[in-house]
Amino acid sequence: MHNFRKLKVYERAIAFTTRVYRLTRGFPAYELYGLSSQLRRASSSMALNIAEGSGNNGSREFARFLGFSIRSGYECIACIDIARNVEIVRPQEAELLIKEIEEIISMLVGLQRSLRKR
Repeated sequence: MHNFRKLKVYERAIAFTTRVYRLTRGFPAYELYGLSSQLRRASSSMALNIAEGSGNNGSREFARFLGFSIRSGYECIACIDIARNVEIVRPQEAELLIKEIEEIISMLVGLQRSLRKR
Protein backbone atom coordinates (compact mmCIF):
# COMPACT_ATOMS: atom_id res chain seq x y z
CA MET A 1 0.00 0.00 0.00
CA HIS A 2 1.18 3.50 -0.81
CA ASN A 3 0.58 6.63 1.23
CA PHE A 4 -1.02 8.73 -1.49
CA ARG A 5 -1.54 11.76 0.78
CA LYS A 6 2.24 12.26 0.90
CA LEU A 7 2.54 12.38 -2.89
CA LYS A 8 3.14 15.83 -4.38
CA VAL A 9 1.13 14.86 -7.46
CA TYR A 10 -1.87 14.07 -5.24
CA GLU A 11 -1.59 17.50 -3.61
CA ARG A 12 -1.39 19.14 -7.03
CA ALA A 13 -4.41 17.17 -8.28
CA ILE A 14 -6.45 18.25 -5.24
CA ALA A 15 -5.39 21.89 -5.73
CA PHE A 16 -6.31 21.72 -9.42
CA THR A 17 -9.72 20.24 -8.63
CA THR A 18 -10.35 22.98 -6.08
CA ARG A 19 -9.46 25.56 -8.73
CA VAL A 20 -11.82 23.89 -11.23
CA TYR A 21 -14.70 23.93 -8.74
CA ARG A 22 -14.17 27.64 -8.11
CA LEU A 23 -13.91 28.36 -11.84
CA THR A 24 -17.05 26.42 -12.78
CA ARG A 25 -19.15 28.29 -10.22
CA GLY A 26 -19.01 31.13 -12.73
CA PHE A 27 -20.12 29.01 -15.70
CA PRO A 28 -23.57 29.75 -17.15
CA ALA A 29 -26.47 27.90 -15.54
CA TYR A 30 -27.16 26.03 -18.78
CA GLU A 31 -23.74 24.34 -18.41
CA LEU A 32 -24.49 22.94 -14.93
CA TYR A 33 -25.11 19.44 -16.26
CA GLY A 34 -22.84 19.79 -19.27
CA LEU A 35 -19.35 21.18 -19.46
CA SER A 36 -19.23 22.27 -15.81
CA SER A 37 -20.13 18.82 -14.56
CA GLN A 38 -17.80 17.08 -17.00
CA LEU A 39 -14.80 19.24 -16.05
CA ARG A 40 -15.48 18.76 -12.34
CA ARG A 41 -15.75 14.99 -12.71
CA ALA A 42 -12.61 14.73 -14.85
CA SER A 43 -10.54 16.87 -12.49
CA SER A 44 -11.67 15.07 -9.34
CA SER A 45 -11.10 11.73 -11.07
CA MET A 46 -7.36 12.41 -11.14
CA ALA A 47 -7.06 12.60 -7.35
CA LEU A 48 -9.61 9.85 -6.78
CA ASN A 49 -7.75 7.39 -9.01
CA ILE A 50 -4.46 8.18 -7.27
CA ALA A 51 -6.12 7.41 -3.95
CA GLU A 52 -7.89 4.27 -5.17
CA GLY A 53 -4.81 2.91 -6.91
CA SER A 54 -2.66 3.42 -3.84
CA GLY A 55 -4.89 1.01 -1.95
CA ASN A 56 -3.61 -1.90 -4.01
CA ASN A 57 -0.80 -4.02 -2.67
CA GLY A 58 1.12 -4.08 -5.92
CA SER A 59 2.90 -1.32 -7.79
CA ARG A 60 1.61 -2.65 -11.11
CA GLU A 61 -2.02 -2.09 -10.11
CA PHE A 62 -1.20 1.37 -8.74
CA ALA A 63 0.45 2.23 -12.07
CA ARG A 64 -2.71 1.13 -13.86
CA PHE A 65 -4.83 3.55 -11.82
CA LEU A 66 -2.35 6.33 -12.52
CA GLY A 67 -3.13 5.68 -16.19
CA PHE A 68 -6.77 6.47 -15.45
CA SER A 69 -5.66 9.71 -13.78
CA ILE A 70 -3.60 10.62 -16.84
CA ARG A 71 -6.58 10.06 -19.12
CA SER A 72 -8.73 12.25 -16.88
CA GLY A 73 -6.09 14.97 -17.15
CA TYR A 74 -6.34 14.89 -20.93
CA GLU A 75 -10.11 15.05 -20.61
CA CYS A 76 -9.69 18.22 -18.53
CA ILE A 77 -7.61 19.76 -21.30
CA ALA A 78 -10.36 19.04 -23.84
CA CYS A 79 -13.01 20.54 -21.54
CA ILE A 80 -10.92 23.67 -21.06
CA ASP A 81 -10.36 23.96 -24.82
CA ILE A 82 -14.11 23.79 -25.37
CA ALA A 83 -14.81 26.30 -22.60
CA ARG A 84 -12.30 28.70 -24.15
CA ASN A 85 -13.72 28.27 -27.66
CA VAL A 86 -17.29 28.96 -26.53
CA GLU A 87 -15.99 31.94 -24.53
CA ILE A 88 -16.86 30.68 -21.06
CA VAL A 89 -13.19 30.83 -20.00
CA ARG A 90 -10.82 33.65 -20.96
CA PRO A 91 -7.92 32.54 -23.19
CA GLN A 92 -5.28 33.56 -20.62
CA GLU A 93 -6.98 31.61 -17.87
CA ALA A 94 -7.38 28.59 -20.14
CA GLU A 95 -3.65 28.62 -20.90
CA LEU A 96 -2.76 28.75 -17.20
CA LEU A 97 -5.10 25.86 -16.45
CA ILE A 98 -3.73 23.79 -19.33
CA LYS A 99 -0.16 24.46 -18.23
CA GLU A 100 -1.05 23.32 -14.72
CA ILE A 101 -2.74 20.14 -15.90
CA GLU A 102 0.15 19.32 -18.26
CA GLU A 103 2.54 19.55 -15.28
CA ILE A 104 0.32 17.21 -13.27
CA ILE A 105 0.14 14.76 -16.17
CA SER A 106 3.94 14.80 -16.43
CA MET A 107 4.22 14.04 -12.72
CA LEU A 108 1.75 11.17 -13.07
CA VAL A 109 3.66 9.73 -16.03
CA GLY A 110 6.91 9.91 -14.05
CA LEU A 111 5.38 8.16 -11.05
CA GLN A 112 3.80 5.56 -13.29
CA ARG A 113 7.13 4.80 -14.96
CA SER A 114 8.92 4.46 -11.63
CA LEU A 115 6.26 2.03 -10.40
CA ARG A 116 6.50 -0.09 -13.54
CA LYS A 117 10.25 -0.47 -13.04
CA ARG A 118 9.71 -2.13 -9.65
